[in-house]
Amino acid sequence: MIASTTGEPDLSAVALLESLLFVADGPVPVGRLAEALGVAPEAVRTMLRELEAGCAERGIRLQWSGRNSVQLTTAPGAAGVLERFLGLESAAPLSAPALEALAIVAYRQPATRPQVDAIRGVSSDGVLRTLLTKGLIEEVGRAEGPGRPILYGTTPAFLQHFGLSSLAELPSLEPTDGENPPART
Repeated sequence: MIASTTGEPDLSAVALLESLLFVADGPVPVGRLAEALGVAPEAVRTMLRELEAGCAERGIRLQWSGRNSVQLTTAPGAAGVLERFLGLESAAPLSAPALEALAIVAYRQPATRPQVDAIRGVSSDGVLRTLLTKGLIEEVGRAEGPGRPILYGTTPAFLQHFGLSSLAELPSLEPTDGENPPART
């Protein structure tokens, strides 16, 4: 238990951690959570694992951004109800070209527009603008070299959109047993 300063009954450290994540407006570094709770970062990681296990049957999930930041998000299975509740049913789905460019950025990140163009075989200016507008990708820096092109990477919104806790959950690009490798043209 971590002592309360409000006169309320003491909450468990995991409950306090959940409260911190609930009020955060985005991913929070583990170190910042540790500082707020007055415990070591490794203790926060242990509490996060406990909280994550407790969320399995609930409408919330922990979503990791990289290895050191985490946020509380809604469960992917609640998407339909949440969209209706928030009036988002009419939101246009991503087009095939946008999904194609997004997959390239997700697997190659950081990726430049010329790299995406080379893989797709067409200009990707429009679809990258769309992905930026929807908050699924973001500028993460500039590449060294001629013109110093912008580097793009995925965002926490990308993970949430596809119901992923981390990039490690992306499907492998290697064919599994019994699958044929993608045709090369």
